[in-house]
Amino acid sequence: MATVSALALLLAALPSYPAMAQQSVSVAPYTPTLSLERALARAAEVDPALPGGEARARAGDAAVRQSDVRPNPTLGLMVENLPTLGGGNIIDRTETTLSYEQRFERGGDRPARVTLARSEAAVVQAEAAIRRLDRLEQVQRAWADALAAQAELEIARERLDLAERFQTEVQRRVNMARDPLFAGARAEAELAQAQIDFDQAVIQARLVRATLGRFWIGAPDFSLDPVDFVDTSAAREVAGPVSEIDLAVLSAQRDVSRARVRVEQARATPDATVSVGVRQFWEGQDVGLVVGGSFPLGRYDRNEGAIARARFEGVAAEADMAALRQDGEREIARLQVLLASRAVEAQRIADEILPQAERAVVLVREGFARGGFTYNDVISAQAALLATRARRVAVLKQFHIDRARLDRLTGAHARLLGLEIRS
Repeated sequence: MATVSALALLLAALPSYPAMAQQSVSVAPYTPTLSLERALARAAEVDPALPGGEARARAGDAAVRQSDVRPNPTLGLMVENLPTLGGGNIIDRTETTLSYEQRFERGGDRPARVTLARSEAAVVQAEAAIRRLDRLEQVQRAWADALAAQAELEIARERLDLAERFQTEVQRRVNMARDPLFAGARAEAELAQAQIDFDQAVIQARLVRATLGRFWIGAPDFSLDPVDFVDTSAAREVAGPVSEIDLAVLSAQRDVSRARVRVEQARATPDATVSVGVRQFWEGQDVGLVVGGSFPLGRYDRNEGAIARARFEGVAAEADMAALRQDGEREIARLQVLLASRAVEAQRIADEILPQAERAVVLVREGFARGGFTYNDVISAQAALLATRARRVAVLKQFHIDRARLDRLTGAHARLLGLEIRS
């Protein structure tokens, strides 16, 4: 419901379609430029998951404290030799025993429990760190989407401008009887379609900006620098190794398995129970000392299955760590190649194709004005130019999305979260 309401407010704030053609997207006379670093920092500062993470950390600390507690003693009271109904004086025959019983853990139960609780708390912290890094990846992708939507809006604006100028030229030629009436109708239709595309681009640009702003629960009171969109310098940087934060979860799970092995081994050692009591003999008012104890025999249940299970879970965690590291290294290498490839493609489009497409549009329009080219020639040249621009925008957008994934795999933005996760 909150998303629907935000979208409704956004659409309601948009100007009417005719007015869109006369203005660009601007929400304030001055808005600060939002760089990627600033967007990530703002999202890291306002993370709705932080209170939950702090609560889980406190829960882990409480579990550690609880695991370090010794077993409670038992205070018992036993009354024996109660007479049957009509069997005589109850006080003369009754014996009462008050006992104090304590179970003594053997085999290191308590240290093993503490280690296990700390390892389980480390798993929770590592999972929380991964969720926070995943959120930063979403912010980076939203930032890339906003930049791409801004570039697509410029293409839509250029198409609208070309359609307006061409419609004016065609109408002039129709009025002079140099072109048939259907040429004017086609130019009008092309202008109407360009207007619709521009209006939709305005909506999309504002929508993605609002989506980006919601990561820090604020209005889209920022501007985006087009230079950031065409900056492909990240392709020349050497990516780091697989983020240790991703491996930290499996590492913590491995530690949990090792700690559970020690817990199960401690449980395999039977605990001894010792009791001391005082028995009161009402007949004669004598008092006696009672001492007892119990020691379970490990004849059948030696907890061997639980110990083996914990050990194999540790082996599985080690194997998963090795597989995750290998998969991450392979994906990082693939993304680095893709970044370099997309950077080269975007640069070649800008250097080799766009100048020729722009020159073709100029030549065809000049020839059309002299009567040397047809309406279709002009439309084809303009469509080719716009398609080339759109292709470059698509390549650059994918470049930034791939970069977001690469930064996530290498944990490039972990410093913004203050994360210190051991492997």
